[in-house]
Amino acid sequence: MTAAEIDVDREYKLLIGGEWVTPGDGTYDIVNPATEQVVGHAPNASVADAEAAAAAAAAAFPAWSRTSVAERASLLQRAADLLDQRYKALVPLVQAETGATLRVTKQMQVPMAAVRLRRYAQGIAEEETIPIPPAVTISTALAPGGLIGGVARRAPVGVVACITSYNFPLTNMAGKIGPALAMGNTVIVKPAPQDPLGIVAMAEVFTEAGFPPGVVNFVVSEGPAPAEALVGSPHVDMVSFTGSSHVGRQIGAVAGGSMKRLLLELGGKGACIVFDDADLKAAITGITSVWAFHSGQICTSPTRVLAQRGIYDQLVAGLTAAAARFPVGDPLEDTTVVGPVITGTHRQRIEGYLQSARDEGGTITAGGNSVAVNGTGFYVEPTLIADCKPGMRVVQEEIFGPVISVVPFDDADEVVALANSTEFGLYDYVFSQDMGKAYQVAQQLRTGNVGINTVQRNHELPFGGFKQSGVGRDGGRFGFHAYAEIQSIAWNG
Repeated sequence: MTAAEIDVDREYKLLIGGEWVTPGDGTYDIVNPATEQVVGHAPNASVADAEAAAAAAAAAFPAWSRTSVAERASLLQRAADLLDQRYKALVPLVQAETGATLRVTKQMQVPMAAVRLRRYAQGIAEEETIPIPPAVTISTALAPGGLIGGVARRAPVGVVACITSYNFPLTNMAGKIGPALAMGNTVIVKPAPQDPLGIVAMAEVFTEAGFPPGVVNFVVSEGPAPAEALVGSPHVDMVSFTGSSHVGRQIGAVAGGSMKRLLLELGGKGACIVFDDADLKAAITGITSVWAFHSGQICTSPTRVLAQRGIYDQLVAGLTAAAARFPVGDPLEDTTVVGPVITGTHRQRIEGYLQSARDEGGTITAGGNSVAVNGTGFYVEPTLIADCKPGMRVVQEEIFGPVISVVPFDDADEVVALANSTEFGLYDYVFSQDMGKAYQVAQQLRTGNVGINTVQRNHELPFGGFKQSGVGRDGGRFGFHAYAEIQSIAWNG
């Protein structure tokens, strides 16, 4: 599987109102993070393109919102099947633009998109209505009494702007498109500018599957102006965004002016609490997922390790030794575990954090350097920073790279305070063989998700964050809820 399998000169267009549209602002280059070579030319939408997509989605909404559950489910299933059929073509393209290793690309980047669409082709009807017991009411000046029946109905919100981050472009976007369409919304898809080619290729499955024109629209741009136009558009009723807390706050400020619904899945600084009685092998295996899984470019990573003093030295030594088992290399090689980060700019940002750790008294016991592979690429070594203090930048701020910091603690009360001391609250972890203690600590953490003795997720659980980590919940059946308004209908009789 090589770059030769990618058609670098392929012409990509926007999908607006069922038509493939030439972008208003030309194209821009997409660069492979491992080779620094151009792998394609993305369509660069203008603000006018974004406005046209919003208008098309609004025009398509009335008819689409009235389609049957069976029709929506059938189209989503068809789209998932078509995505599966494109697996071999999508893998090299998505791998090249994301820089993900082959293992991550084959397991998580491409096939999970179809899995998510297929999930939301199921169970729609069960989520649309909530039966309410009838109420016996007396006559009042307002209305006659009687046996008042009722139902709570989940109604589509309207037009949803789906804006995602670069780390898992297809999977993240499918997790928005699937439940939004299932609940009768129309969508405008706006992927991250760094790696949108797989998303544009994915757009073809929605037209081929038979979705009506305007129900699914795809807009790509290098700069922020088209996305800003979508957030501010009077045609857009909801913004679903995955990305940084900084951008999420900007979206919230604009969307609040027109009372748009929001689903914001933002940054994280996962605290991983390791007690003296923990299974250290299991803890080390979980923590090193920061290095093993897409070079730490995932918001749920356990990047902030809080180690009880009785096992602090042993844990640091174990993690330091483990770093040697995570080779940095060409993501196309089977032996590679740690590939590049997404851009040279992001690598420089990570380098700034590593220097701040040195300046603030941290000890880098593994990694700590940028490297090149075959003379090129945006690589950072898997890095462990010991001797950290709670207020250090590497402890407080999201780095989004293969960097782990370790802070010691003495007791449960102290560690809860430490875990809750950042502005984030997305995903924390507790490792202890005392499940009662672990569960009690988990309940005190101001975070949307807690893993006890595991970093694995249950994707049917609601997912989202506290504090600066976001607004709202999706995942499993909660994905249906996220893209619906509640409408109450009452009757007498």
